[in-house]
Amino acid sequence: MKLINKLLATAVGLVVWHSASAADVTLRFHQMLPPQATIPSKAILPWAQKVEKESGGRIKIQHFPTMQLGGKPPELFDQAKDGVVDVIWTVLGYTPGRFPKSEAFELPFMSGLAEPASRAFQEYVEKHAMDEFKDVKLIAVHVHGPGLFHSKDPITRLEDMKGMKIRGGSRVINIMLEQLGATPVGMPVPAVGEGLSKGVISATTIPWEVTPALKVQQIVKNHTGFAGDKGLYTQTFAVAMNKASYEKLPADLKKVIDANSGSDTAAMFGRAMDEGDKVGLSIAQKAGNRIIMLDAVETQTWRRTASGVRAIWYKEVAAKGIDGPKLAAEAEALIAKYSKK
Repeated sequence: MKLINKLLATAVGLVVWHSASAADVTLRFHQMLPPQATIPSKAILPWAQKVEKESGGRIKIQHFPTMQLGGKPPELFDQAKDGVVDVIWTVLGYTPGRFPKSEAFELPFMSGLAEPASRAFQEYVEKHAMDEFKDVKLIAVHVHGPGLFHSKDPITRLEDMKGMKIRGGSRVINIMLEQLGATPVGMPVPAVGEGLSKGVISATTIPWEVTPALKVQQIVKNHTGFAGDKGLYTQTFAVAMNKASYEKLPADLKKVIDANSGSDTAAMFGRAMDEGDKVGLSIAQKAGNRIIMLDAVETQTWRRTASGVRAIWYKEVAAKGIDGPKLAAEAEALIAKYSKK
């Protein structure tokens, strides 16, 4: 009996030690891209490590890339809302019409570098669009860097767009592609490589940073950018947490999540995008691909043609009681504010 009691005491001690040393909470982080892509490797991983460290190991974050927990990329936001997972990173444009105020940042030639524009977008959402995120605990929002085209055939002038099937990543971008004369094809970014390979699309709108993960620079050999400090377009993203997963945390661990939310986190994700753009461009250059930068005169032609997108967006959001011109002006002012710093 003494031996049995001793063994039981040892077992109980081991269980107590394990419980004390194990994380208090494990959060499942779900997203669509492979782990080596820019955002997973240069933003999500550092963010998770920082949260784990600042929690003293009491929070553990399990990363599930490439939709490993099931579903499709457009379902990610609802997975966080419904508690299917704890934290997600997603593209807001994958659920058309759900984030109409946030769409202001997707208007043509709105933003340039991702880091300052992401700080601007974070402040904009906190001031004007938190109702669009009321069903989740918002960690941060951000944008990518200057948008451009990656195409099988070279795009050197606006007329080259006529009838071209081009992947668009959001509702606003698809409206822009129509205005420019192209035929927009909506698809999540993980499907871009296959879409180009199979001829479903002949060009895509994505930033430089994601081209290596999708091997786009191997599939197409032409890349078209624009003069000036603004890209043709950008897309909007969010890191969001299930509300119940956040609310059940003890107060001190809520503070850890709060400390890793907001403007600095938005900037970190934007900075990762900017650094990723440099890498993606360098890889395409080393591959001998054709990098086409449209001059100021041609870029102005695109600006004039794409300007019709604003009128369409203003009318659409007005039907929802949203003052589009006011929000677009606010977005521009915030981007200018952070771009000067």
